[in-house]
Amino acid sequence: MIKNNVIELASRDTLVDPLTDLLRTGAEKLIYQAVEVELQELLVQHSERRTVTGNAGVVRNGFLPARELQTSLGPVTVRIPKVRAKTGEPISFQSVLVPPYVRKTRTLEAALPWLYLKGISSGEMGAALKVLVGPQAQGLSASTVSRLKQVWADEYHRWCEQRLDQDRWVYIWADGIYSGLRGEEAKLCALVVMGVNERGEKHFLAIEDGVRESTQSWREVLLKLKSRGLNTPKLAVGDGAMGFWAALDEIYPATRQQRCWMHKTMNVLNCLAKTAHAKAKQALHAIWQAETREQAEKAFDLFIETYDPKYPKATLCLQKDRDELMAFFDFPAQHWQSIRTSNPIESTFATIRHRTKRSKGCLTRNGMLHMIFKLGLCAEKNWRRLRGFNYLAKVITGIEFKDGIEVTEVDQVAA
Repeated sequence: MIKNNVIELASRDTLVDPLTDLLRTGAEKLIYQAVEVELQELLVQHSERRTVTGNAGVVRNGFLPARELQTSLGPVTVRIPKVRAKTGEPISFQSVLVPPYVRKTRTLEAALPWLYLKGISSGEMGAALKVLVGPQAQGLSASTVSRLKQVWADEYHRWCEQRLDQDRWVYIWADGIYSGLRGEEAKLCALVVMGVNERGEKHFLAIEDGVRESTQSWREVLLKLKSRGLNTPKLAVGDGAMGFWAALDEIYPATRQQRCWMHKTMNVLNCLAKTAHAKAKQALHAIWQAETREQAEKAFDLFIETYDPKYPKATLCLQKDRDELMAFFDFPAQHWQSIRTSNPIESTFATIRHRTKRSKGCLTRNGMLHMIFKLGLCAEKNWRRLRGFNYLAKVITGIEFKDGIEVTEVDQVAA
């Protein structure tokens, strides 16, 4: 029995967790990869068997008929490969992960999150797999586990090299995702960039190892994105505390900047007495929820006038990013919900922060990145296109927007 390592998930009905989507979509691929690693181990063991012509004596021979493995996540289709011996005694392949005739497991749901959160990097995947299939998993060697982890690492590295110049990227969001893991001196952080292309499709563009969200770390991320073909985005969204903005000014100086209103609100409230939070929060909402820039500017000035005498740090925190907080007014109103905050990244990775805090010491630096990569790409599959995506072409061509409304030639003449 594994001591307090397996995350207990009672039933599908009680799960309220984005990780559930990962489990459903990733279980089939995970089992396929694990079985393939088992098969490769068998082929390596018999690599010395050769035919008279020097060819391999034990070879792949297709697959057994596909069967469904019933799990608490729903049915998962598995295909077990076959082998054929061309020389010597006959040989067959049997997976210890998915033994013959097994049709149902009650423990897959508990095993998979543990595999992702602990087994990827800690070298204890063999123990996790015992939760999945029972004592039979003792047949998994250390090299099998190592090769399986390498599959995920290779996927991550290939993804990091994919070209980006096949799309026009209109908006990007940037954030630093901190984990509960600690390096030698500083808490580990993944620098994440998400983008939306001209078709309204959102994708992660970068998930890189970073150091305290420093300007140099972000510069390296942006330079790599540029080398992969990332065009100049029209707008970048993120927290004002990051070194990202100095790096953006250097690498993509023409990109407009939008500070995240969610982060700014929290930062301002941190400078106020708790008794003032409710009214101050309402006053801040009046700024970014305004219908026009003019209304927002008035609400902004009112906040400064109200709180500056008693809380000058709070008003200074708000004023220093005034222009960057108002940038969204120059883009289509249909996009405001998405570009006023960095929520597209925050919401995806909220679960990671929670689980890595509970699993301190369980993941290495690379293990964390691979976990974030897996969670992120599986989450992508369920994303919807950006609301009002048909306006993105107008943003790309430089059509002007005022207070979220397209400026027509009639408007320009009247002005």
